[in-house]
Amino acid sequence: MIGAPAFAQTAPQPATSSAPSAKKPAHARHGAAKAAAPAASSGGTHVSVRPTAAPRAAAEALDVTASRHVSHGAEASISRAMLESQVAGTNILKSVGQLPGVSFSSSDPLGIDTWGTSVYVRGFFQDSIGMTLDGIPLNDQTYTSVNGVNIADAWISDDIQGVETSQGAGGVDLPGNSSLGGTMRFHTSDPKNKAGAKVSQVFGSYGTLRTYARVDSGALNQTGTKFYTAYSRSDERKYDADTPGFMQTVNGKLVQPIGHDSRITAIFNWNDAEVWGYADKSLSILKNAGWRTESWAPNYRGAYNASEYAWMNGDGNSGTCTPACTGPGAYDVGSGTPLVFPAGTTPTIPASWQNTNEGVGTAYYDAGQSTRDYLGGIDADLALTNALRWNTVFYAGAFDGHATYGDPWTQSPGTGAPLSEEVWQNAYRRFGFTSAFTWHVGRHTINVGGWYENNSQRAGLYWYNEPVYGQGTPLQTVGPYTTYGAAFQQGYGFTWNTNSFQFHVMDAWRPVEGLTVTYGFRSMLQTTSGGADYGNVDAGYGTGVGVKSGLPSGSMTSAAAFLPAVNLDYHFGRGHEVYFDFAENMRPFMVAPSGGSVSPWAVSSQHAFRELQRHLPNERDFTYVVGYRYTSRKLQASIDGYHSDVYNRLISASVGSLNNPITSVVNSKHAVMWGMDAALTLQPFEGLARGLAWTNSISYNHFTYADHVNICPLSGDCDIKGTKMLAYPQVMYKTSLSYEYKGASAHFDVNYYGKRYFSYMNDTHISPYWMANLGAKYRFGNLSVLKNVTLAFEVYNLFNQKYIAMMGENGFPIGGQSGDGGDYQSLERGAVREYFGTISAEY
Repeated sequence: MIGAPAFAQTAPQPATSSAPSAKKPAHARHGAAKAAAPAASSGGTHVSVRPTAAPRAAAEALDVTASRHVSHGAEASISRAMLESQVAGTNILKSVGQLPGVSFSSSDPLGIDTWGTSVYVRGFFQDSIGMTLDGIPLNDQTYTSVNGVNIADAWISDDIQGVETSQGAGGVDLPGNSSLGGTMRFHTSDPKNKAGAKVSQVFGSYGTLRTYARVDSGALNQTGTKFYTAYSRSDERKYDADTPGFMQTVNGKLVQPIGHDSRITAIFNWNDAEVWGYADKSLSILKNAGWRTESWAPNYRGAYNASEYAWMNGDGNSGTCTPACTGPGAYDVGSGTPLVFPAGTTPTIPASWQNTNEGVGTAYYDAGQSTRDYLGGIDADLALTNALRWNTVFYAGAFDGHATYGDPWTQSPGTGAPLSEEVWQNAYRRFGFTSAFTWHVGRHTINVGGWYENNSQRAGLYWYNEPVYGQGTPLQTVGPYTTYGAAFQQGYGFTWNTNSFQFHVMDAWRPVEGLTVTYGFRSMLQTTSGGADYGNVDAGYGTGVGVKSGLPSGSMTSAAAFLPAVNLDYHFGRGHEVYFDFAENMRPFMVAPSGGSVSPWAVSSQHAFRELQRHLPNERDFTYVVGYRYTSRKLQASIDGYHSDVYNRLISASVGSLNNPITSVVNSKHAVMWGMDAALTLQPFEGLARGLAWTNSISYNHFTYADHVNICPLSGDCDIKGTKMLAYPQVMYKTSLSYEYKGASAHFDVNYYGKRYFSYMNDTHISPYWMANLGAKYRFGNLSVLKNVTLAFEVYNLFNQKYIAMMGENGFPIGGQSGDGGDYQSLERGAVREYFGTISAEY
């Protein structure tokens, strides 16, 4: 049933016979499976005098505000002070997650495992939020995406000066292909005018260590040339297994002033992450095997035993061995390769696993990723006249990623081991530029500009030999993978080339005092060509390329000539503000390989892809925001409502377990979203209590699918009309009590996350939970040659709440008549209570 709705299966339906299915455990760690100082602007439709320049004023000062963020129109600016309230090295999106309407979750406290992190902004996932770093588009923030770079990998969080977020429709001047539901503009800090250095060290639970060092050159000459370079290293061990997470980053920035009001800046970042991820859970696993069910590593014997059990009992997708799995000369009937069940091993799995839906697949030997990211850019911000500025950014980025898990069903022909290591290898090379003119004339600020990017992307799936137990060291999830020979099997290979163009015009008009009207439009054109260049039918991936049943290959173009945006922002009386925001946005087609991905190229056949080429429209969203805000020293209050009509959003529906996956790409046709956010900050006291502030916010979101779409047509009626959005809570409440006095400060934060639906038919869900964090800091000031000596202490998950963080990393179950029971191995547990201490100093 292709067309409207566009429905395409990415794996064949299981045969009615009892024969084993193809060996294709579609674990989605290859990525894209995851279906989150006030600017001189005029609300949600952002207009900036310097669209890509970092804030310059008081670059070396510490901006401390009681409310911890400053709002203007449909925007909020997060200061360096708020960023520093988190543990040093924490994913910067966690700070954004404190804003009303934003939901951030992570499986580890620091958020460095991008497989287990997600962010939603008023119902829009992190693959649909426009993000830039100093004007460079970051695009899709999902795990190992070949369309962008996660902000956690793009820059050291200590060197981010601030964040401007729009929870409205976003700005037409923001470059990128993921801007549907809001924007985030990250600004790097400038080098200091005086030479110096800064060092900080974090100590935490479960062996957590995080080191940061930065050196500033100071002004090197009379023109003001200056730079800094910084290094960070994070090590954190999993709380329920003896496997680590590691990330190191080097970044640097050079600033060359030109005259009194122009400058050229250059930035560069290198990131290396090696992470053993947490095991994916299902409702069945949580109920029968327990919340602490984890990957086997480093217990290779346990994983070997489980794989032997799979072969002997026909569990999952393993083959058939003869004459006997444990006898001499045993081999796989299908491939003829030997199987070695050595002495000291026993074909068995934990008894509790036998009660789960996943069996041997309840947990694998290991799972994780090894990634390398590179990002660089040159920004020329030039004052051509007193009224005309020209800003141009040239940038380039590269990514190489290996995402893995130990496959208990595919034997290693080079060694005879019954299991192997499955590795997804994703990469991209992208370059581009943005250029814009800003002209101040009378009561108008006119901005005209464009963006171009070329992205060469590839994705492949490979299997590598593991050793026989007792005859070698098992492979590590972060590599190297060729210890026992080159890859013995390839599942698929994809290559694409994507060209993106964007043009925008906007005007900020101030007709009367206090009123700013911003209006404009953007045009977008994106073409992607390419697709599969290899498909291995024996591994369950197509029969070739260019034939009806082969993997998808071909081009798709997304085009929109006129995407309008209008914003009104009116300040009146003393501290009063009302604003209105509207925009139409389009999301181009994204690329991803076969599996649990939301992409036209993720379908299982060329025939299905051609049908999508003919009939699948782009997602288009129409978003409206209206709000009111009052600001005074003792009270800040705001309330706003929003509405979105979402057309042609693709969803990824996953049926069954990882042992026997059936994943579909579905056009949901139309969805409707209504919501509201309200916030109140009180700072009523004077004297010693002046630094006491209490902030509260509540958010409500009502997202429902509005059209009849049957997402399980081969097994029953699974009409999603009227069902609610998955993974995003309908209700959130956040409260923060903070106090500052001289060099001391403390904060106590509590967040409530309401029920989150897990299946598309809404028959399963994750229960609500409360999360509390506590922190204290003391600034000692200058001690001898050291400056700004600071000591901080933080407690994450203060009350040791048991909760689910990430949802849908492998796709979502359907439920209803689909036969999957509304369950799927696609949940990540959040971390237990952990403690962190930080000491930092400057010189």
